[in-house]
Amino acid sequence: MRNVWRGSLVVAVSVLAACSDAETMSSSSDSSRNAGSNAGAAPTESGSPSSSSSSGAADPSGDEAASTDPAKGQNPVTDTLTAGVWDDNLNFDFFTKYITTLGARPGLPIFSANERTAAKDRALTPRAATPELDVAFLVDTTGSMQDELSYIQRELSSIAGNIATRFPGTTPRFGLVFYRDQGDQYVTRWFDFATDLQTVQANLDAQTTGGGGDYPEAVPAGLSKTMSLSWRQGNVARLAFWVADAPAHANEGPATRSAIDSALQQSVHVYPVAASGADELTEATMRSAAQITGGRYLFLTDDSGVGDAHKEPSIPCYHVTKFSSAMVRMVEGEMKGTRIEPQAAEILRSVGNPQDGKCTLSSQEQVVIY
Repeated sequence: MRNVWRGSLVVAVSVLAACSDAETMSSSSDSSRNAGSNAGAAPTESGSPSSSSSSGAADPSGDEAASTDPAKGQNPVTDTLTAGVWDDNLNFDFFTKYITTLGARPGLPIFSANERTAAKDRALTPRAATPELDVAFLVDTTGSMQDELSYIQRELSSIAGNIATRFPGTTPRFGLVFYRDQGDQYVTRWFDFATDLQTVQANLDAQTTGGGGDYPEAVPAGLSKTMSLSWRQGNVARLAFWVADAPAHANEGPATRSAIDSALQQSVHVYPVAASGADELTEATMRSAAQITGGRYLFLTDDSGVGDAHKEPSIPCYHVTKFSSAMVRMVEGEMKGTRIEPQAAEILRSVGNPQDGKCTLSSQEQVVIY
């Protein structure tokens, strides 16, 4: 299987497109899947699995139309997206002030000061290197996400190739979860972890965007479904990249918190990726998920010229690199058990005049970017 993976990885994960509205899909073939799991079956709006097809991919017939904006959906250029990265556990006092200032906004998952402090202590405890890797991609596939997802599909081929080069003895597993909102043609759709990357590619190829309408989306449903995948236990790096541009509904703060708690219990580190259109509540929710689970917050920037305008994060100091290299650094850091800083040649732009990985603010407070 490792030889198959090395030969097919770049091809197999080179497409992270938007999600199909078809109602059938088959399960991923993976011998390590938990017995009794319903993963891989296409859920209806109530979340129950429907029948599976024999092709291993969602049937694209009957899909909602994708975005008709002529600027969207064009063939993107490889390796164009740009992003910054921020670690709230390295800047815990700064993060505490940020969350306190926001207050108890409707839809925001609330954690106590003791819970956040315990999360910080866990995140800053040295981690052992891991020989294996489980990565789930959780993607908001409502209509507003089409242009970002079209570009992300090209970025992932570069990411996969770098993982294959840096960790040739690893046989990673990839899981996929797509979500929209209540009232759309589906709420969540998922494929459990698989090492057969040709199957992963087929599953990704079958997806399109659609639905949405109002701004909030089914965030807790997507997070919960991701945590129900057959994550391996033991000495395995477990990452969930959550790509989205909208928060949960105003009444879903407790449900979002419950899903984040599930990630914490399974030692799944959530790495949110804020796309264009994300607002302050989206940023705060994503940063909370990363802080509690020991991940880091990634945010796409305008440097690439891709998509709509991206929110300037409530963060005073960061480097901008290619998104693909940022994701590879996150994976490499998890597998090596240490934070990986960007090389000088990777840095496209810096905010806050960082020196040796630190910035001194006007208040004389010092923050750390790696």
